[in-house]
Amino acid sequence: MSSSQSPRRDARRNHERLLIEAKHLFAERGIDAPLDELAARAGVGAGTVYRHFPNRDALVRELYDDAVADLAEFAPQFLNAETGWRAIELWLERVSGWLAASPHLQAVMARVAELDPDHRPAAEFAPMMDAVVARAQAEGLLRDDVTAVDLSVMVDMLGSLGQYGDAYLPFRRRQLGIVLDGLRARPDLTPLPGDGQAFDEFHDMSHARAPKRTPR
Repeated sequence: MSSSQSPRRDARRNHERLLIEAKHLFAERGIDAPLDELAARAGVGAGTVYRHFPNRDALVRELYDDAVADLAEFAPQFLNAETGWRAIELWLERVSGWLAASPHLQAVMARVAELDPDHRPAAEFAPMMDAVVARAQAEGLLRDDVTAVDLSVMVDMLGSLGQYGDAYLPFRRRQLGIVLDGLRARPDLTPLPGDGQAFDEFHDMSHARAPKRTPR
C-alpha cells in the first residue's frame, strides 16, 4: 500500500462517520446542533469537520442528496415487481420503513428548501410512480381514484411513526395493513372526496414541516 492510499482511506472513513453521526445528532438535537459536538461524536477534531464540509449548509445538502440516492436504489424494486399491486406494497413498506428509521430527514428537507427552493431532484421519480399506479389500476387491484401523490402522503404518514422510537416499529406493519386494505379496488368503495394534490404542491408541503429558524 502506498503512503498516499492510507490518508485517502482515512479521509473516506472520516467522511462516512461524520455523515452517520450527523444523522443521529440532527435527529436528537435539531439541525442547528453544534458542529463541535458532531466532531466529538465522530471522534475527530473540529478542523476535520470543516475540511469535509466547509459549512453546515454543505453538510445538510449532502445528507439530502444521499437521501435522494437512497430513493433511487428503491426504484428497480418497484419497476421489476411481478405486479403493479406488489410494487405498491413494496413502495409503502420499504420507503415508509426507511423514513421511520431516518428521523433527521424532516429537518434536512426543510433546510434545503430554504437554501435552494428550485432543488427538486425527487421530481425525477414522479413519472415512475405514476406508471406504477397506472399499472396497478390497469390490473384492477388498486382503486381508480388514488394518485401517486396520495401514496406519497401515506408513506409520510407511516414513516412518521418513527417519532415513537424503535419500540414501536414492530407494530408499524399493522398500520401498513390497514392502509393497503383501504387501497384495494372493490365494488363497494366510497369515492374519495375532491381531487388529489399536485406533485409540486406536495413537494413544497413535505419540505416545509420543520419549524422555521429563529432569527439571530
